[in-house]
Amino acid sequence: MTTTFVGAEVYLPHGIEATNVTIDDGKIVAIGGPEQGETVDARGKILAPALIDVHGDAFERQLMPRPGVFFPTDAAVLDTDRQLAANGIATAYHAITLGWEPGLRDVARGKELMQAIQNLAPRLLVENRVQLRWETFAFEAVEVIDWALQAPLTPSLAFNDHTSMTMRAYDVPIQERGFELSPDFSIASLDDARMKARTASKAKRAGLSDTDYIALLAKVWERRADVPHLIAEMAAKGRAAGAPMLSHDDTRAETRAYFRGLGAGVAEFPMVIEAAQAARENGDMIIFGSPNAARGGSHIGSLGAGDMVEAGLCDVLASDYFYPAMLAAVARLDAEKRADRSTLWRLVSSGPAKAMNLSDRGDIALGKRADLVLVDWPEGEAPAILGTWVAGRCAYLTRPAVTSVGTVAKAKAEPVLCDH
Repeated sequence: MTTTFVGAEVYLPHGIEATNVTIDDGKIVAIGGPEQGETVDARGKILAPALIDVHGDAFERQLMPRPGVFFPTDAAVLDTDRQLAANGIATAYHAITLGWEPGLRDVARGKELMQAIQNLAPRLLVENRVQLRWETFAFEAVEVIDWALQAPLTPSLAFNDHTSMTMRAYDVPIQERGFELSPDFSIASLDDARMKARTASKAKRAGLSDTDYIALLAKVWERRADVPHLIAEMAAKGRAAGAPMLSHDDTRAETRAYFRGLGAGVAEFPMVIEAAQAARENGDMIIFGSPNAARGGSHIGSLGAGDMVEAGLCDVLASDYFYPAMLAAVARLDAEKRADRSTLWRLVSSGPAKAMNLSDRGDIALGKRADLVLVDWPEGEAPAILGTWVAGRCAYLTRPAVTSVGTVAKAKAEPVLCDH
C-alpha cells in the first residue's frame, strides 16, 4: 500500500523542512514530490523517525505490578507492546536481567519472558527485541544466554555487575567505586548491620528475608575469582553472534577500556565524567537514561543527561524505566536549549540505530525502513504521539478530542489508516 504523508514538518538527516513523504512496501520511497496512493494529512504536525529504545525495563511493572504479585507473562508482553506503540517506540530492546537472584529477575523467568516475546511476535505491534542484561556473577545464566544468542531474538548483550557494586566498602559512593575486577577493589563486610539496609530492596524484589539474601550474596561472592574468565567467554560468544555489546554503569576509564577490549563498544549509563570522556575519546557510543534528562538530573546523583547532551557526551537516550520519558526528555532538552531539535531527535532515533547496528532504520531517508511517528507539538506545550508506523504498517493511531483548529472532532465515516 502506497501512502503519502502530506505537508508535515519532516525531521530529515540534514535538517527540518515542510514536505511530503511517501512510503510503499515498508520503505520510504519518496521525499518531496506529488501525493501517491492514500494520503495522511500531516499539515501542522511533525513527521519524524520512530523512536528506538536500546534499554527499557518498564515491562517489569507489567510482570509484577505489586511486590511479589506476578501477572501472566503473555498478558504482560501484550500490554507492554501496546505501551511502546503509543509512545512512538517502533523498536525496543527489553533489558531482561539474567541474574543470580530468585524472584522477578530469576534466570528462568527471564527465559520465559523471551520465549513469550518470540511466540507472540506475529501479534505484536512493534518490533520487540531483547537486551541480555547479564549479571556477570550469574553463572547460572550461561545456558539461557547461549540459547538467546541462537534464537531469533537478535539480542544485545550488556555486562552488569551489581554484585560488586553491592559489595563495595561502606564509605565508597557507587559513583566512586574502582574497577570491579581490580585486586584493589574495596570490599564491605557482610557481617556489618549496614549490609541489611543496603540490600533490603533487593531482598524484597527477590522474595527473600534480609538474612537469606545476604547468605546468598556471600555464596555468590565466592565466585569472584572466576568472573573475569566467564566475562571473556561470554564476550566471545557475543562477538560470534554479532550481538551489540555494552558495559553498564562504568565509573573508571579502566572499566571502559576493559570492556572495549572485549568488543563492547557502547557505554551504557556511565556514572562519572572520566568514564564518559574515555568512551568519547575512543569512539564508543554513549547512552544515558531519558528519565534523567526529563527530570533534570539523575535520581542517584550520577551525571546529568542534559549536561552530557550539551557537552557532546551523549549519543543515545534510552527509556530506562519509563517509556514516556523518551519524548519527554526531547521536549525538556529542547526547552532548555541543550541542542537543536534535529540533534535531540537523533538521540532517540539514528543514535540508537547506530549503537545497535541497525542500518535499515533511524532516519527518514530513501530506502530506509518506514518506521515513523506523527507528532503533535504545539508551541510551548508537551509533544504527543498521534501515530506510529512500523515498516510502513500503522501500529498506533489516535484521534484527539479537539482538532488542530480547535473544533471538537466529529464521529463520521473516515478512512481508518491503521487498516493499511
